[in-house]
Amino acid sequence: MDERTIELPGLAVEARPLAAIPRGMRSLLRFLRKKPLGAAGGFIIVAMALGALAAGVVAPYDPLETDFDAMLGPPTQAHWLGTDAFGRDVLSRIIHGARTALLVGFASSFLGATLGAILGVASAYLGGRVDLYTQRCMDILISFPIIILALSVVAMLGGGTFNLILAIMIPFIPRVSQVLRASALAIREMPYIEAARALGMGSSRIILRHMFPNVMASYLVMLTAFLGQAILLEASLSFLGLGTAEPIPSWGLMLRGAAVEFAERAPWMAIFPGLTISAAVFAFNVLGDALRDVLDPKLRMA
Repeated sequence: MDERTIELPGLAVEARPLAAIPRGMRSLLRFLRKKPLGAAGGFIIVAMALGALAAGVVAPYDPLETDFDAMLGPPTQAHWLGTDAFGRDVLSRIIHGARTALLVGFASSFLGATLGAILGVASAYLGGRVDLYTQRCMDILISFPIIILALSVVAMLGGGTFNLILAIMIPFIPRVSQVLRASALAIREMPYIEAARALGMGSSRIILRHMFPNVMASYLVMLTAFLGQAILLEASLSFLGLGTAEPIPSWGLMLRGAAVEFAERAPWMAIFPGLTISAAVFAFNVLGDALRDVLDPKLRMA
């Protein structure tokens, strides 16, 4: 495709051919045009991630700094979102709380989705008793609601960020495993899998090199969808006193302190953390829906 020149009064602009635009940029522009809501969710997530990484620079105050002269202060120019019962700046604690939410959310979702994907694909390929016993264990785990299973795990292991990641990770494993197993069962019968077996390739090589890449679209969609649930679970467990503990900034802890004693006297303590959690969950959900529509061949062809 040849480059063209667009002539305007007193100005000549050389148009860049579409083929000269990098493929990744073209895909991004196409995604922005076709899925504006998903793109908006992506921008919110990027803004949250950047704010969490640069929290020490972006936050106007130290999130642990107390100022008893400013206790329960309403939103002002000095404290844009007000202060809590210890005079700590609510905005600064929300920004630093994004670190806890994203760390727990990304770690638990990634580990849960990855382990579930490996179990599901391996179970589908190996079949027989391995598939039978693995799926019966997954059925037992999936029979419990996510919040109940997470509560049980964190009650046994105790609080702390690491235990919280494990508690949220475990309920995700059976759900990802069953979805990806269904996709892997169809892939197992493909001719190239039969050819790989005929060439003498081992089971682990076939699973990791030939089957797992073909379920990657479903894996990415579920990973994105579970990120919002993981953030909500982290906030719920912290709200119940089973997640992160003071003085670590956490959105759930901020809601817990506000809802118990100060909801009427200082509603900003609950409103702004609640809005932040809602925005994060909304962003991950709409981004997950958009990725599903883009990556799923059946939906893409519709």
